[in-house]
Amino acid sequence: MPHDPPEAELDEFLANLQVAPEINLIGALQEVQSRFGYLPRAALEKISRRTRIPLSRIYGVVTFYAQFYTEPRGRHTILCCRGTACHVKGAPRVLEAIERQLGVREGESTPDLTFYLGTVACLGTCFLAPVMMIDHEYFGQLTLQKIETILRDYREREG
Repeated sequence: MPHDPPEAELDEFLANLQVAPEINLIGALQEVQSRFGYLPRAALEKISRRTRIPLSRIYGVVTFYAQFYTEPRGRHTILCCRGTACHVKGAPRVLEAIERQLGVREGESTPDLTFYLGTVACLGTCFLAPVMMIDHEYFGQLTLQKIETILRDYREREG
């Protein structure tokens, strides 16, 4: 797992972001997460001091919204559909294949932080069942071979 960003880098980023008492907290959190890939505790503490918003309130916001996370996650988010159509057409096997190929379980990131693996109740693309989404790209009618090819292509792009 990577280390938290250096304090000087956090300070410079927050200064450029102009973190002050009148800042839009959610917007600031989105910017921090966009820059660092997650919300480091040190950044939340600095935001609390600079905005005079209690740290407990900031954590309340962070934990309320599913878009925020306090641990590093993979650069690419894989979401496997668990909806009825996908389930009937083999979604459990799809998820197992992805877990096996990445060496992670649902809710985990790969050690190199290339992928984060999650599931959703439905991706709304039942005609593609079984389906997964990587970032904002859909992949449907999945087979074990297709999954292997897709993941390999993503890894090669990272190369």
